[in-house]
Amino acid sequence: MQAWELADLDATRIESELAYHEFLSVPDLSGGLYVLEAGATDPQSPHGEDELYVVMSGRGRIVVGDESRPVEAGSVVFVAARVPHRFVDITERLVILVAFGPAEGSRQG
Repeated sequence: MQAWELADLDATRIESELAYHEFLSVPDLSGGLYVLEAGATDPQSPHGEDELYVVMSGRGRIVVGDESRPVEAGSVVFVAARVPHRFVDITERLVILVAFGPAEGSRQG
């Protein structure tokens, strides 16, 4: 078994000085913690893998293709591979668990 505590994942992410910290990567799945501060700009570009976002805390909006919706703690959003998406209008620090299937980067090239 592998298990994590959200606080420990965030501490490791902070140490890396990055918004995204991947904590799991196996061939069919990867998982990470993504944190965007209030007012931040989300620099994402489309990924080659399907993606699931689970918002743990915070508030903002997500734009996926031509659609936009608010997100807050408890929001779960699926984004299909290669679809443009990003978080916008971040009014409270967003803490997001991210899962890629298959593992992030495995379909590139």
